[in-house]
Amino acid sequence: MRTDVQRLLPRWVQAAVIAVLLVFVMTPVLYMLFASVNDDLEVARGAFWPTSLHLDNYAKIWSTVELGAGLANSVVVAGSVALVSALVAVATAYVLVRFQFLGRGLILRGLLALQSIPGTLMLLPVFVLFANLSAVLGMQVIGTRWALFVTYLTFALPFSTWVMVTYLRGLPAELDEAARLDGASSWRILRSIIIPLSWPGLVVASIFAFLLGWNDVLFASVMTNPDSRTVAVALQVFGATQEGGAIPIYGQLMASALICALPVVVLYLVFQRFLVGGLTAGGVK
Repeated sequence: MRTDVQRLLPRWVQAAVIAVLLVFVMTPVLYMLFASVNDDLEVARGAFWPTSLHLDNYAKIWSTVELGAGLANSVVVAGSVALVSALVAVATAYVLVRFQFLGRGLILRGLLALQSIPGTLMLLPVFVLFANLSAVLGMQVIGTRWALFVTYLTFALPFSTWVMVTYLRGLPAELDEAARLDGASSWRILRSIIIPLSWPGLVVASIFAFLLGWNDVLFASVMTNPDSRTVAVALQVFGATQEGGAIPIYGQLMASALICALPVVVLYLVFQRFLVGGLTAGGVK
């Protein structure tokens, strides 16, 4: 009988471990799903299985939580950050990997150093900076989508650039040399060779940048107003209004959380193949 020398654990042990992990991962998700269609009083009593179906919770949240406006703001801001950070990161990484110049090593070390700065330390400086900028320009800055976009882009670019640096190092430089022999410029090489071959790394950088803007509550709660509020802040405000007093609207709260998590799940499912390639083949190792 042929044995698999690469298998470290017996098959039944692997199945048991996977089953235990699935229980830990899926139990909270199933609880949210059941609570979203259950009666609020039953959820407050600790019931796991729904005693009655309240599918209207998924219709009510669009008015009680203001989910539509929050989703639109999050998609616009997080999507813009993902697209711009990936394009700027691949161009910056191409220069850092393919060219030698004074200060190149300092820039690379700076990219790593920026990852160690907690975002909470930058909240007050960013707020003061935008407040002063608003006074100088004579226009509103805080409370706009583009202010939140600039804030997220500041934090997303260092990580995205480092991801692309590590990925481009795995691409052979002979491709550039062959293109230059044919008369291609650096811009043509970047556009026609580097970017098409870097899709896995670009997807990784884009998704991490998208998640940065989608999941953030700290900066969005300070830098937005009710019109530019993201979906994470909308959920936070809705949850805060349920504290104290009568029984919270657990069904609508859980339904809102599931709908907000759905775009991220779909994003991972669609780009799963690129994520695996970007994190293993030539990206983050």
